[in-house]
Amino acid sequence: ISYSYDLSHSLQYNLTVLRMPLETLKTETTQTRQESFDIFEDEGLSTQGGSGVFGICSKPYEKYVWNARLLEAVRTAVHRDWLLYIIHGFCGQSKLLIYGRPIYVTLIARRSSKFAGTRFLKRGANCEGDVANEVETEQILYDASVMSFSAGSYSSYVQVRGSVPLYWSQDISTMMPKPPITLDQADPYAHVAALHFDQMLQRFGSPIIILNLVKEREKRKHERILSEELVAAVTYLNQFLPPEHAIIYIPWDMAKYTKSKLCNVLDRLNVIAESVVKKTGFFVNRPDSYCSILRPDEKWNELGGCVVSTGRLQTGVLRTNCVDCLDRTNTAQFMVGKCALAYQLYSLGLIDKPNLQFDTDAVRLFEELYEDHGDTLSLQYGGSQLVHRVKTYRKIAPWTQHSKDIMQTLSRYYSNAFSDADRQDSINLFLGVFKPAEGKPHLWELPTDFYLHHKNTLSLSQTRQSYTYWWTTGVLKHLPLPFDEVTCAENRRKLTVKKFHKYEEEIDIHNEFFRPYELSSFDETFCLAMTNSTRDFMPKNVGIDPSPFTVRKPDETGKSVLG
Repeated sequence: ISYSYDLSHSLQYNLTVLRMPLETLKTETTQTRQESFDIFEDEGLSTQGGSGVFGICSKPYEKYVWNARLLEAVRTAVHRDWLLYIIHGFCGQSKLLIYGRPIYVTLIARRSSKFAGTRFLKRGANCEGDVANEVETEQILYDASVMSFSAGSYSSYVQVRGSVPLYWSQDISTMMPKPPITLDQADPYAHVAALHFDQMLQRFGSPIIILNLVKEREKRKHERILSEELVAAVTYLNQFLPPEHAIIYIPWDMAKYTKSKLCNVLDRLNVIAESVVKKTGFFVNRPDSYCSILRPDEKWNELGGCVVSTGRLQTGVLRTNCVDCLDRTNTAQFMVGKCALAYQLYSLGLIDKPNLQFDTDAVRLFEELYEDHGDTLSLQYGGSQLVHRVKTYRKIAPWTQHSKDIMQTLSRYYSNAFSDADRQDSINLFLGVFKPAEGKPHLWELPTDFYLHHKNTLSLSQTRQSYTYWWTTGVLKHLPLPFDEVTCAENRRKLTVKKFHKYEEEIDIHNEFFRPYELSSFDETFCLAMTNSTRDFMPKNVGIDPSPFTVRKPDETGKSVLG
């Protein structure tokens, strides 16, 4: 929940909206302070020669709003300030101290409210292209040495996880640890995959990169069923896209390489991560620093994305999946995030090369954030914390970790077998997928919720999407930029422009942050209480290099890397 920031959108979207020309947004119906919202300082669109400031309020992205159905009844009856949009997922923040300079590292995970549910009860995709366990993860860097929002330096990188976009399921009635995978419906024209990737092109632009981590070599075909169908769907859809915007498919059997003694899993993932970040780029709200212009790094010059006068934009996104999108996926996302973090730090002028080593305070802090992120998402979808962690794939986990892994596996199995059905009913009721009505069956009387999530099975649609022109009109014209971020009439209708006096209390960030009218304690201040690289990770020995980018031995760290 946030009272002043739109959590349903990425940082890139929120700041891109503020850069839109004022003339394209101002209308005769521009609202005044009576319908105010919190806009930071004077970062809004300034009026020419006056003391007024224009702020922008964007429509939340409904896919990641979990209380949208609950707000329907009051949306037109109450003031906008009373409408509080809630996202479900994860939010964590830590402070990276670089010789006393505070850098906030924030990790936000937005779980989709479409086709939401528990592990074995929600697999694949529904008829509208929404997939199970779909989570958008965004890592944000903020230079906290500058408090002014308009003068601050920000950077973000977004990646996505989600179930394989096909009609598939697993039958849990047999009480097997790994129920067989079943393809429920033939989809020769990749209709459901087309709907899913169309959504992604609108929100993220191109290229869409799929990192498929499911097993490729099996004695009895199990996970490979999904790979074969996904390859066929991507191959079909790419026929109609221009080659420069084609969906990129990267298959990598992570489980196979984990068992191999000759292959370092994380080294291989690091190579994949470098290629991905070079293609998509990342977002930063400031131009390249002079040091990177005068002494450009070879890797920096190869970076993709879109370079604009105010910085860089991320174009495209990495979509990672395994079968559950939990353990393997979280480790892969961490490695991609670690690679992107190096570029983000380099873009802010904090390191001299876009490269980070393991066993540094910075990477340990970042790894802890991703472990908490993975545990939380795993509890929400799978019923237990992560079974395999980054330490497992680095092969440095202590022997006690194996017993913990067994307990987490048993906990996940118990949750899937005995409590997932009730949790699924609760989710269906909360999201309004099931609406109680007099004279109709109760929720617990329904034999399945299939028809609640696949509404087209009860009524055939009169209009069908083209099998070749499968993207939304206008999307292709603006690629590689995301259609949601370009200036057009459709996107302007999602925005509300509001006018303030620049000295109004409602937009005074000093009062908002420091709250001088309240008695506060330093011990309770989040900025001081949050995880700190110097306090929590740096060794306390005399003569230790205080840089968070120095490689340390395991016995030198302030916090154990072995758990």
